[in-house]
Amino acid sequence: MDTFPFQIVGFDLDGTLVDSALDIGPAVNLALRAAGRAEVSLDDTRAMIGGGTRVTLERALKVTGGPLNAAAFEHYHTALLDHYTANITTKTRPYPGCIAALDALAERGCQLAVVTNKAEYLARLLLEELELTPRFASIVGGDTLGRERAKPAPDLIFETIARCGGGSFAMVGDSSFDVRAARSAGVPVAAFSFGYHDMPPADLGADVLLDHFDELVGALERIG
Repeated sequence: MDTFPFQIVGFDLDGTLVDSALDIGPAVNLALRAAGRAEVSLDDTRAMIGGGTRVTLERALKVTGGPLNAAAFEHYHTALLDHYTANITTKTRPYPGCIAALDALAERGCQLAVVTNKAEYLARLLLEELELTPRFASIVGGDTLGRERAKPAPDLIFETIARCGGGSFAMVGDSSFDVRAARSAGVPVAAFSFGYHDMPPADLGADVLLDHFDELVGALERIG
């Protein structure tokens, strides 16, 4: 087998490794109902995910009547988190082909990492409940280094590379947060056409756009 071009592959979590909108959506709608707002659809929820639960709730409030004062927002955000934490993997599952692709990368000597804007404790809880934690050499969240250093800043990528002991790195994600962070860090990036997009997938500007996990290993070999 030829030497694989990347020693570390970092993955976004929500909308990349796992389809978590099925559990985030009900938590968002619980908070909206408590605030006297209309619910949002699952498709709308998918478009709101990215940047962490606070950002998701802010987006949901914006389209259902506008922002709340700080105290009210914190109250309903806490309700969202309580519900989501208790139901974080009720319906959330890895995307088709994800596990096989992770296995294939590990077989090629890659260290795997999670680079997400989700709060680190939530990311770790989700991965632990899905029995995925042992696959990853590093797990960093949007609050690991402070929110001002979350994606699209490159800091989480640099931190991941350091935690993995250095080496060539590629980012895999689904949103502009992932692509912009990779560009700022000067590393290649692959994006999935599925997932949670804040712009049309073809406009993300990734080095390669993929429709299925089955395409990932070959694509990384091409861009490496």
